[in-house]
Amino acid sequence: MRHFMIYSSCGLRSAAICLALLTLNGCSALSALTDATTPLNVYELRAPGDIPVARGAALPVSVTIETPTTGGALQTDRIMIRPDPYQAQYLPEVRWSEELPVMVQTLMLRSLEATQALRYVSRRPLGAGGDYAIVTEVTDFQAEIAEPDQPVTVRLRMTVSLVRESDVQIVAARSFAASAQSPTSDITDLIGAFDAASDTMLRDFVSWAVGALGRRL
Repeated sequence: MRHFMIYSSCGLRSAAICLALLTLNGCSALSALTDATTPLNVYELRAPGDIPVARGAALPVSVTIETPTTGGALQTDRIMIRPDPYQAQYLPEVRWSEELPVMVQTLMLRSLEATQALRYVSRRPLGAGGDYAIVTEVTDFQAEIAEPDQPVTVRLRMTVSLVRESDVQIVAARSFAASAQSPTSDITDLIGAFDAASDTMLRDFVSWAVGALGRRL
């Protein structure tokens, strides 16, 4: 599922600032300001809609989904595309609805909530502290171009650790990866591929997390 919106900007105050910059700094300053205020189309991914709901009572545990960590190139709300393995670029005129780590945290939270298998799932502990924390590192979340005029591969990967809060002990850990093909580099096709790969990775994560927590009891 995809979500799209456009933000607008620049009123009379902005126009006055632009005029002042033009007077003081010339055309380059005006061009930089114009680029910075150009509206970007906004896309967001959603949790899978077909996550199985757990049978029976919820597990009596509270789980905190911590904000994932990631490398500098992914610490942004821009949508990354790699023309080769060593180069990171961003798609023009588009962005994610949140910075990538926060968006992934939201996806993991909504997916785990949808199972109804846990007493409490949140970004913050319940009370003084929760029972378990989920600690994540996102290593891949980009589109990759192999050859011009060829399908584009969307590749996602994250490493997740389940940490017991009482003694800060890692009790389970696993890496999750998924990929999907986009027939073209058109943004609509690319977001569809991101959505498909994200759904696969999140379903795997949810199944593992609920199972790992159940074995702790």
